[in-house]
Amino acid sequence: MTLEEAQKTVDQWITTVGVRYFNELTNTALLMEEVGEVARIMARRYGEQSEKESDKNKDLGDELADVLWLVICLANQTGVNLTEAFEKNLDKKNIRDATRHLDNPKLQE
Repeated sequence: MTLEEAQKTVDQWITTVGVRYFNELTNTALLMEEVGEVARIMARRYGEQSEKESDKNKDLGDELADVLWLVICLANQTGVNLTEAFEKNLDKKNIRDATRHLDNPKLQE
């Protein structure tokens, strides 16, 4: 599925099953909540914090998909074409960071 298809799919679901979009501020708050859930999994599963029994069955992919869903909702609500935005962002990174990481001694270790 392309980003464009994902935006259309989310919009169709929201406007039929979901009735309507939550407002942008609510969706931003929900996005922060979902990012927090991803952070919790990462800190416990891959970081130094011990994983609680209740966290062991958490699905990282599902939580990342929740983050993506809300990013797509916000893009749809604010008129952002994610394909164009992502391509423009990659161009920026390729220009700005062309040798930045290659020249970073911290990454040579």
